[in-house]
Amino acid sequence: MIEIIAIDTPTLGDRTYLVGEGATAFVMDPQRDIDRVLDLARERGWRITDVFETHIHNDYVTGGLALARATGADYHVNAADPLLFERTPIDDGDVVEVGTSMRVRALATPGHTFTHLSYVLEAPGRVPAVFTGGSLLYGSTGRPDLLGPAHTGELVKRQYASAHRLAEVLPDDAEIYPTHGFGSFCSATQSDAERSTIGREKQLNPVLTRDERAYVDELLAGLDAYPAYYAHMGPANTAGPDAPDLTPPEAAEPAELRRRIEKGEWVVDLRSRIAFAAGHVAGTLNFEAEGSFATYLGWLIPWGTPLSLLGDTREQIAEAQRELVRIGIDRVESAATGTPDAWTGDKPLGSFPRADFGELAMVRHHRPVTVLDVRRNQEWAQNHIDGAVHIPLHELLDRLGEVPSGEIWVHCQAGYRASIAASVLAAAGRKIVAVDDEFDRVARAGLPLVSSGP
Repeated sequence: MIEIIAIDTPTLGDRTYLVGEGATAFVMDPQRDIDRVLDLARERGWRITDVFETHIHNDYVTGGLALARATGADYHVNAADPLLFERTPIDDGDVVEVGTSMRVRALATPGHTFTHLSYVLEAPGRVPAVFTGGSLLYGSTGRPDLLGPAHTGELVKRQYASAHRLAEVLPDDAEIYPTHGFGSFCSATQSDAERSTIGREKQLNPVLTRDERAYVDELLAGLDAYPAYYAHMGPANTAGPDAPDLTPPEAAEPAELRRRIEKGEWVVDLRSRIAFAAGHVAGTLNFEAEGSFATYLGWLIPWGTPLSLLGDTREQIAEAQRELVRIGIDRVESAATGTPDAWTGDKPLGSFPRADFGELAMVRHHRPVTVLDVRRNQEWAQNHIDGAVHIPLHELLDRLGEVPSGEIWVHCQAGYRASIAASVLAAAGRKIVAVDDEFDRVARAGLPLVSSGP
């Protein structure tokens, strides 16, 4: 019996698939930290013979080459991709026999990239399964703009054609296993679905229910910014990344942390935003380990800036290190665990107040404060607090000079991004209040909302 195991990376919104039968297995779109795959294969007694890539990924560093080297598997990457390492080239229509009964057939499905492939798993006695990568997703498709605006117009039309190709050549009961779409910025929109079939997507997915013009117009209108680190993923994956080094970083003493901060290096505090606001080493930045830690750190950090980590425990540091290698931040210069009192030496701790939208509404009646909205452009356009200043979080470092003087109340949709922004502004010496609240409570708090959308 064939078993398909989804290995989730929820912080990046992606899935790797380990597929096995008997003593043999293959892997689809492996993440960088291949130990997860190897451990599962070992538990089931599977030998990995083949590793497949649906495309050259833009949102993470692949573990494909390292996994193939570690297992002796064939590494199947589109023959048209200009890689700097040896692989087993594969093209539209090629079939790979895996084990005694599994057949994996490649289908060209360009749109997310020009050379994107989907793979159909066929075996006697079971419905087909298709691994769609960044092509047909649950209720959506992969976004077509990651290769730059010059290619977006062509790729979005190819994405439409590719989805229709899958719908035409596969039966309605074919199971769909996408790589993206679980929070990844590679997905044009998000869905809560955990599984789907071709037949279900024919009923629900805009790419299959609308004509090409309507699909193209709606998808392009809905695209917003994506993380800046994406620019580094394609080159890394083309060069052929090695397995990551997850050796714990060297321990840092207070004097060393202070030197690093003064040199302009990043010292990142992984603790909760509540703990950070209450007391932190002055000049540190707060990217709490819960949530999309690596996505936002990778988005904001000037690429190549030396990085040190502060955390509650060694386990928290290790997990953050794992998250970072997935996006190509391979080296953490130093780390420390414990409490900020132990990290700051004889220097006073920094802190700033937290509040909710009700408190913001009351304060605005008594004194002038600047409301800084750090959500993305589409969130702002939908609705925002009247009189607020808008600087998306990913632009804040470059636009600090645009933040008005005086007291700043910074908010986002749910508090996570606001805490990052508050730490950036506090490190710059600004007077900050972090609004740690859900944006859907704004109207109930009595704050007037306006829209700048169509």
